[in-house]
Formats: sequence, structure tokens, C-alpha cells
Amino acid sequence: QVQLVESGGGLVQAGGSLRLSCTASGRTLSSYAMGWFRQAPGKEREFVAAISWSIGNTYYADSVRGRFTISRDNGKNTVYLQMNGLKPEDTAVYSCAAQYSGINVYSQRHYDYWGQGTQVAVSS
Repeated sequence: QVQLVESGGGLVQAGGSLRLSCTASGRTLSSYAMGWFRQAPGKEREFVAAISWSIGNTYYADSVRGRFTISRDNGKNTVYLQMNGLKPEDTAVYSCAAQYSGINVYSQRHYDYWGQGTQVAVSS
């Protein structure tokens, strides 16, 4: 079992930055692809970013590419999401997830473990 705990959310003005962290316990994350997803009120949960377990390939949703950066520190069993240039439409609950197979990092159903989420609110 893997337990994932997100932190770093909060309220920020448009144009500001936040760094989310996702720390795992129970098992090392070094063999898992890691993803960030978000769910805004009244909307479906959507893919934000992911990073592979091996050589650290990164993947982004078009809506965040160039503003968000995903990274991982396997030694700390932690994945980060650096969010710059935040917009009101980035307001959502952000959740991290771990996928052992790495078969499709864009697909929610392929992830094995999920955190509880952290709230990000961006004011205009």
C-alpha cells in the first residue's frame, strides 16, 4: 500500500505562484509514475501533469504547459508541482496519484493510489 499526502495549497492572487508537494509513505515511489489531477467545483477531474518513474519524462495538459512544472525527488519520496502564473481558472482541488504500470499517465483509471487533495484558490 502507498499513502499519498498533498500539501502546499492555499489562496493566491492571479499571477502568483504555489508549490504543491505530494509525499508518499508505505512504499518507495521510485518505481511509480506520478501524476497531478485537479477538480474544480461542478467539473470533472482532469489531468494536469505527470512524470515517469524511470528517466523522468514529463507530460502536461495544454492548459498548464509553460506555467506548471512537475518534478520528483525519489530520495525524499516526494513529487512537486510548481505552479507559476496562476489564473482564476486554476482554482480546484489538486490531487496526486501513483501509477505502477506507467501504461497511460493521462488516464485516471490507470492510477493505483490517490491522495486526498489540497485546495488551490486563485483570486482575480
